[in-house]
Amino acid sequence: MRKIILNLAITLDGFIEGPNGELDWLVRDEGTDFGDILNDILADKDIIFYGRVSYEKWGNTKPDEHASPKLKQAYDLLHSKTKYVFSKTRTGDGTDAVFINNNIPEKVAEIVRQPGKNIWLYGGGKLVTTFLNAGLVDVFKLAVHPVILGRGKPLFENIREKHRLKLLDAKGFASGVTLLTYERAR
Repeated sequence: MRKIILNLAITLDGFIEGPNGELDWLVRDEGTDFGDILNDILADKDIIFYGRVSYEKWGNTKPDEHASPKLKQAYDLLHSKTKYVFSKTRTGDGTDAVFINNNIPEKVAEIVRQPGKNIWLYGGGKLVTTFLNAGLVDVFKLAVHPVILGRGKPLFENIREKHRLKLLDAKGFASGVTLLTYERAR
């Protein structure tokens, strides 16, 4: 069965964006192409779940003309995936994205039962909260960046219950970023 994998960058103090939506805190290893990272994230997935705000910001983003060939290839791969957008206000945008407006747990369960690869829960924060509170996240892959912002948009907010996790892997990088992979403890 497909797994829903939350895969995001996060600051050490738990933020996914700065106070004004900025991502200038992201730390990159020298010589690492973001295309490699994106290709790695997408390798085992054929669906991406977005909240409306995240989709509007990033769902149809294209790299600029000076981007590396790896990054351009990664964005082509990204845009080849089936996109679901969870929104209370929008029902479509003229693309192939599928908008879901209600009955999230039931519709997600239906999607998960379909044959295919895993699902990337891209976010944002409100969607992550909805999925956590409904028990829908199977794997957490968090790239913890060695930055403390002090304020911004938290990843985990308004969570109703405790969620126990089992560490599957921890990998450190020269930049100080640590990739932590957990699965939901059953």
